[in-house]
Amino acid sequence: MSDIELDVVGLGNAIVDMIAPVEDSFLDQYNIRKDGMTLVDEPRADELTKASTDARQLSGGSGANTIVGLASFGAKAGYIGKVASDPLGDVFRKDMTDIGINFTTPPLDNGPATARSIIFVTPDGARSMNTFLGASVLFSPDDVQEDMVKKAGILYLEGYLFDQEPAKKAFAHASEIAKASGRKVSLTLSDSFCVERHRDSFLHLIKNHVDMLFANEDELLSLYETDDFDAAVKKLQADTSLAAITRSEKGSVVIGDGEPVSVPAEPVSKVVDTTGAGDQYAAGFLFGLSRDLPLPTCAKLGHIAAAEVISHYGPRPETPYAELAKAAGINV
Repeated sequence: MSDIELDVVGLGNAIVDMIAPVEDSFLDQYNIRKDGMTLVDEPRADELTKASTDARQLSGGSGANTIVGLASFGAKAGYIGKVASDPLGDVFRKDMTDIGINFTTPPLDNGPATARSIIFVTPDGARSMNTFLGASVLFSPDDVQEDMVKKAGILYLEGYLFDQEPAKKAFAHASEIAKASGRKVSLTLSDSFCVERHRDSFLHLIKNHVDMLFANEDELLSLYETDDFDAAVKKLQADTSLAAITRSEKGSVVIGDGEPVSVPAEPVSKVVDTTGAGDQYAAGFLFGLSRDLPLPTCAKLGHIAAAEVISHYGPRPETPYAELAKAAGINV
């Protein structure tokens, strides 16, 4: 459409990540659940922040990471998320706007601090996230920037934001704006524990509001409460017309017209940190969709982005994705 000014706008948590390498014994010492996301309160966040002496500070948040990945491919992107009027909020805003992302959500003046996620990475590359959601979840339909949603070809919703009732209403409100404007709506399930908390709501969204779903294998199995991957894929086919399911080193399975298509993962010489792998896969796939590329090519772009991000610490690209796509023979 000629009136599309942004390829994708994301709606999700606005978080500053603190990433620290640790041994498995550290996780045991602080009773941290390995390779997943645990919500923590502010005192627990303060305790883990103090313990993470070698942490790197990076703006993050699953949906925001995806939007940054899209920008790395060359997309025009925007983001809607809540930070506080504090130093971490300023860091997040600067990081987004410095790379050309449209981020103009008004900050929270009175209330909890900007959200942070303390991420401990063990030698096997597994990441254990301990997330204080702070200001990010104080998000309501009033925070949805209607003009930005209308300008974007695709609305991307982050499942992690779904933990508060006003945020659920904001998702529905943003989806309705997008649909009324003839736009596409995409959703990432974010985490299997997130799915367990909100299974019925997610299923309602998928069946009634979402055009495109992103999930990993564990999240898909949790969504349909089964251990049978093929059975879960069949159920998903009945609920949505387009989906991409990541399966780590097995690649991904894409659901579209016809039979599901398996796309192999890209080779990685060494896995350093799996933080952001799913986020960046979504970035590549969404970028491909925004350029009307074939679905297997969209998935390949997703795997290219995921392979880059897991080769270093941090959930955002260090090598421009547009360069990697060109090297792979994909003209973006």
